Amino acid sequence: MLVVTQAYAESNPTEGTHSETTFAGETHVSGVFPPFDQSTFASQLLWLAITFGLFYLLMSRVVVPRIGGILEHRRDRIAQDLDEANRLKEEADAAIAAYEQELAEARKKSSAIAEAAREKAKSAADAERATTEAELSAKMADAEKSIAAIKAKALADVDTIAQDTATDLVKHLLGGTVTKAEVAAALRAASGK
Repeated sequence: MLVVTQAYAESNPTEGTHSETTFAGETHVSGVFPPFDQSTFASQLLWLAITFGLFYLLMSRVVVPRIGGILEHRRDRIAQDLDEANRLKEEADAAIAAYEQELAEARKKSSAIAEAAREKAKSAADAERATTEAELSAKMADAEKSIAAIKAKALADVDTIAQDTATDLVKHLLGGTVTKAEVAAALRAASGK
């Protein structure tokens, strides 16, 4: 049975009300903290040894093997992951090397294609230039022939024009008439032929 008593502090009215709880048939022990009570040291040490032993057995038989198994499993998993990462890295390195090799071959092919295209364009340009030069040479030869014919005709006409002009001048200036033979002889003498 629980008995509650209340005591009022009459000497100090500011402290307020205090209450104590005790079980019936129980006496109030002195004010020593139970773990520091010397009369209970032996039983406390016994229970400490029993609890420590049970805790040690629990740890050594159950907890430590489980933690060891978990750590071993993690170690194996990390080793597998590292091996997989190394394998993937090697594959990536091999793929990069193959890519670089294909890129080098593609560059060689492209430079060979470019060189062949340059040579083809150069030979086509040379052939076209030769054709154009031949056409221009033929046109130049035709033009020179045409110029020579025009020049010969013009020179032939010059004598006729000179004779006609000299005859007209003599008529207008001197008022007389002159024969073509006389004018031609005078022109030959003047030109030194």
